[in-house]
Amino acid sequence: MNFGVIGYGYWGPNIVRNLRGIEGSEVVAIAEVSSSARTRAQKAHPGVKVVSDAAELFKSPDIDAIAVISPVWTHYDLAKAALMNGKHVFVEKPFTSNSAQGEELIELAESKRLTVMVDHTFLFTGAVRKIDELIRDGSLGRLYYYDSTRVNLGLFQHDINVLWDLAPHDLSIMDYLIKASPEAIVATGQGHLNGHEDVAYMTIYFPDKVIAHINVNWLSPVKVRTTLIGGEKRMLLWNDLEADEKLKIYDKGVDIDSREGVYNLLVSYRSGDMYAPQLEQVEALRQELSYFIECIESGSRPFNDGQAGLRVVRMLEAASASMKRKGELVAL
Repeated sequence: MNFGVIGYGYWGPNIVRNLRGIEGSEVVAIAEVSSSARTRAQKAHPGVKVVSDAAELFKSPDIDAIAVISPVWTHYDLAKAALMNGKHVFVEKPFTSNSAQGEELIELAESKRLTVMVDHTFLFTGAVRKIDELIRDGSLGRLYYYDSTRVNLGLFQHDINVLWDLAPHDLSIMDYLIKASPEAIVATGQGHLNGHEDVAYMTIYFPDKVIAHINVNWLSPVKVRTTLIGGEKRMLLWNDLEADEKLKIYDKGVDIDSREGVYNLLVSYRSGDMYAPQLEQVEALRQELSYFIECIESGSRPFNDGQAGLRVVRMLEAASASMKRKGELVAL
């Protein structure tokens, strides 16, 4: 499988390194507008063609698939050009700048029988796979809430706000784990430095009283990557910055017993053991790219396809609309 990679900034080098490390995969060319980044790419990969114009990748008969690792406002045009030229497409998150663009790319890919995958890397981590297993086998019981904090100092983006930059990670994980379609979103935020919101909070309402909350922030003095998921039977904490015991499952909860109507509710608290399951030690990005190649070769639809990316974009659009109206509820 021969790849072309568009973009060699922050994430592009990781894409190229992993693609070149997968058996049966090769990077034929890299397109990058920055001359300094092109120099870095050429030094790191002397056998790979490095160009400034992405059109050379679209027209190359030697390239089967293209990875679009560029700013979100470029995703639609680059992915569309790749699909029009018969290339499979791997797109960095978020999928597109708006849902209309995402819908068009999905239709185009289907009409040409090409594979589109959105880079939701965290879905391939050992932690998320284990959480999914715990939810599916009923270990947590009926879900109550999903609460995520993803904050740090920087990196400030100049074309998107903090929601569009950081929240796609959490929204894609939430979408994968909960499976149900959200009903409404409330979001608030504030910008302090460059005209874009750098602190934001999202609340997502699901059927069956499931609620999710996401806190994203470019102005935190510390880096925090934690997710709490509460269920009827058990609760869990995922701290992605922990070297060991990233995932902890707590046999804790609340039981309600009504004996004489709702005015005499008896509340009891369970406090059992905590355990930290062993997680699969894999490089998530390599797993994801290998899966992309497998889907192309087999013709199967990836679970993080264009539709998954579109669901995240729709939630981001709703959150942005709510944030502009100071936290007004936006139905989905």
